[in-house]
Amino acid sequence: MPLDRRIVCVGAGFSGAVIAREFAEAGFEVLVIDERGHAAGNCHTERDEATNIMVHRYGPHIFHTDNQEVWDLVNRYATFMPYVNRVKAVSGGNVYSLPINLHTINQFFGMQMNPAEAREFIRSKSRQDIDEPQTFEDQALKFVGDEIYKAFFYGYTRKQWGIEPKELPASILKRLPLRFTYDDNYFNHQFQGIPAEGYTHLVEGILDHSNIELRLGAKFEELDEAPLHVFYSGPIDRYFAHKLGRLGYRTLDFEEIRSDDDEGIGNAVLNYADTDVPWTRISDHKFFAPWSLDETKGSLQFREYSRACEPGDTPYYPVRLATDKELLGQYVKLAGETEGVTFVGRLGTYRYLDMDVTIGEALEAGRAALSAIKGGDLPQTFYESVL
Repeated sequence: MPLDRRIVCVGAGFSGAVIAREFAEAGFEVLVIDERGHAAGNCHTERDEATNIMVHRYGPHIFHTDNQEVWDLVNRYATFMPYVNRVKAVSGGNVYSLPINLHTINQFFGMQMNPAEAREFIRSKSRQDIDEPQTFEDQALKFVGDEIYKAFFYGYTRKQWGIEPKELPASILKRLPLRFTYDDNYFNHQFQGIPAEGYTHLVEGILDHSNIELRLGAKFEELDEAPLHVFYSGPIDRYFAHKLGRLGYRTLDFEEIRSDDDEGIGNAVLNYADTDVPWTRISDHKFFAPWSLDETKGSLQFREYSRACEPGDTPYYPVRLATDKELLGQYVKLAGETEGVTFVGRLGTYRYLDMDVTIGEALEAGRAALSAIKGGDLPQTFYESVL
């Protein structure tokens, strides 16, 4: 196929890699470009030379899914090690386990309730007068009541999103579980783990095909080819040069802490729920690979700070306030009028997506586009459901 008629995937994260592999195995030439100097996007991992610790460079990533096809796919390209995410939280000078579970409830209230007693107790604390929660705060108050909300959710959420929780949509909190058992597994999925050699090794494995060219340090805006079709996983507003305005994102800053202490903070993730602590959490990356603790020395921790994303920053989380969703609607309309491009991934569809959902949607988008192209039609440019 002529070089100016290749499939182009913008972004070498999971979306771009999975779609590229689908087309490569179907016989198409594919160019994958990324402006950064590595593959895997924000999932990028690299081994620290001084400590031999595998670092999640853009923050912790734990793979979890109930999707058998997605789990089988990632295991084709990497060896996954079992990993259970057990998060701890500091609130009011004490350390608790998350998500909120029976141990958290009993410890916080100084009681020894069984599951039935705790369920009734939390029901008595919750705001039953809130029928249809509209905001994060409404949802939390209906969910767990004022005391637990203030202790574990208010401060952390205020720091993470930079606005009062009563201004955030209720949907953000609906992802968080409440358990009346002592189960402190943060996720509730059948398959959970972390690739033994890191996520970059995994994504590079997906991209390892003779029909795929990976071009790093390259910007889509500077591409001088005329592709057959583009799959764009960058920010949708950037694709259109922000002509309608900028969508809101949060970005993260990381403060590195090196220590000769092999025990570090004693856990992979420690959340800080109090508002007087400026960081949201500390992650100790050696504990993301417990199978290799004997091969590392010291600890490598990162304090995490959340702030509004400015031009030139790395976007992490779409904010999706009412004004953002209104602007997104305008970009969706513009995207629907643009031929030759499909927007994919967290940034391309302006949604918070876990890794497994990103991969599942990339498979769906890639297969649909492949079928359309083979049939002589144009692929769908955007999924209206993102609104």
